[in-house]
Amino acid sequence: MLGRVGLPELIICLLIVILIFGANRLPELGRGIGKGIRNFKDATRDGQDDRT
Repeated sequence: MLGRVGLPELIICLLIVILIFGANRLPELGRGIGKGIRNFKDATRDGQDDRT
């Protein structure tokens, strides 16, 4: 039960992020997270290509 994250928990986390960073910085924060995830996926994909 402790490992499950439901909608209420996600909403609370989103509200905390909005309070900490402010609504104006959320798009910038989202872009940064998206670029980081994309770079991570590219790096892991490149690592798999190197092994084969």
